[in-house]
Amino acid sequence: MREIGRSIRVSLALWVLTAILYPGVMLAVGLLPPLQFQANGSILKNPQGQVIGSALIGQSFTTNRYFLSRPSTVDYSTFTQQEFNPVNPDNIIEKTGTSGASNLAPSNPELIKRVQLQVNNLKQLGVQPTADLVYTSGSGLDPHISLEAAKAQISRVAQVRSLNPNQVEILVNRNVDRRFLGIFGEPGVNLLKLNLALDNLPVTR
Repeated sequence: MREIGRSIRVSLALWVLTAILYPGVMLAVGLLPPLQFQANGSILKNPQGQVIGSALIGQSFTTNRYFLSRPSTVDYSTFTQQEFNPVNPDNIIEKTGTSGASNLAPSNPELIKRVQLQVNNLKQLGVQPTADLVYTSGSGLDPHISLEAAKAQISRVAQVRSLNPNQVEILVNRNVDRRFLGIFGEPGVNLLKLNLALDNLPVTR
């Protein structure tokens, strides 16, 4: 009975610690003003107060007025597919929350065709192809492009929007996310933040 009582007390103590105290502390920390943005999903809004997305999840930008996203095999988890249902053949199920890559081998004809098509499309737009503008990310949700990929698009975006290229380049540099703790990862440009800032720029040219 002594051992049973001890086991019950240990279980209750661990339950209080892991199910009440720890979540409570994390919630309290997330409510602090400096951390509220991250705790609430890093949600970004336009000047009208409308939610346009999260800084943590990429979006597909394809028009000339914006910096282009890197390709995504899951279309940034926003596409809809029709799934056959014997009871209701017209049933439409949204395929959101998906993440991943194509996992095609380098010699796969489908991958080679897709890459060549992407390279041709970029060249037609006057953009020098870079690796991240041609190949998809492992998750298909990457919100960043490399600084090199962003700089390759400055002239095109500036021309379409009638902006000074130097002004656009300054905007790119302001939206670079540096290495975590200065050593982990590579610098990248958050595309949603950059394109949102781009829409807020006045035309000066």
